[in-house]
Amino acid sequence: MKKEMFETSKMFFTSDTHWGHSNIIRFSNRPYRDVNHMNEELIKNWNETVPEDGIVYHLGDVSLTNQGTTKDILDRLNGKIYLICGNHEKSVLKSAGCKDRFEWIKEKFELAVPSENQLITLCHYSHRVWNKSHHGKWHLYGHSHDSLSDWGKSIDCGVDTAYRLLGEYRPFKFEEIKDILDKRVTSEVDHHVGRT
Repeated sequence: MKKEMFETSKMFFTSDTHWGHSNIIRFSNRPYRDVNHMNEELIKNWNETVPEDGIVYHLGDVSLTNQGTTKDILDRLNGKIYLICGNHEKSVLKSAGCKDRFEWIKEKFELAVPSENQLITLCHYSHRVWNKSHHGKWHLYGHSHDSLSDWGKSIDCGVDTAYRLLGEYRPFKFEEIKDILDKRVTSEVDHHVGRT
């Protein structure tokens, strides 16, 4: 992988932007007048957080709108975007123009960050255990819109969680996630214990 992918100052994580999804305002109690207001605020917050040379791992549910609107929004965002598929990616996956905006699209990914000696399991869905979870490795996910309790060194990095923890609907910086997870105890589940 390219060296820039390991520069933590350029790494960002987000999920569940749900651009174009008017009902998410009500479902997740987002403080927006309407879907256009939400779209514009999320774009503004993203670009104020992510520099043009930023690396963003989006953990799914990019949008719930038509392909044209999705492409227009994606084209306005700073950074290189790597997509972990969520359950609402129809407008992304059916459009070559949308797909081309992502560096890659995967169902799940293990991101190694050598400078931090950290392995990060990225998935749209939350796990109770993940690779090396009992060794303090991280798991970042979305989907749950800040509705799950803390579990080991994992975190919902969706915009709704960012609002609760950071005060803004925006991507998390690597260092913000590190600060949060460094205060957590390692998951107690170790499937190796007590087995022969």
